[in-house]
Amino acid sequence: MNLLFILLIYLILINIFAVCITIYDKSRAIHHKWRVKESTLLLVSAFGGSVGMYFTMLLIHHKTKHLKFMVGIPAILIFELLAVFFVLRIIYV
Repeated sequence: MNLLFILLIYLILINIFAVCITIYDKSRAIHHKWRVKESTLLLVSAFGGSVGMYFTMLLIHHKTKHLKFMVGIPAILIFELLAVFFVLRIIYV
């Protein structure tokens, strides 16, 4: 299979997972139950789920008052976009 296709499938799956885990954490917060660790949320974002997590956070108003998330996740996203750009440039040049 094409490396680009595999990367695309991975990014789709990790972003679906990021959306689900963000919604799950919001649900747990509403019901005052044990939450997903912030480090876990940031790790999922760092592994490629930053787009799904960021837009889900904005959509459901979750963690939007936390600077760590409102600055950190877009910073991770920018880093990931730069990394993908450079990897694709190496592969296709």
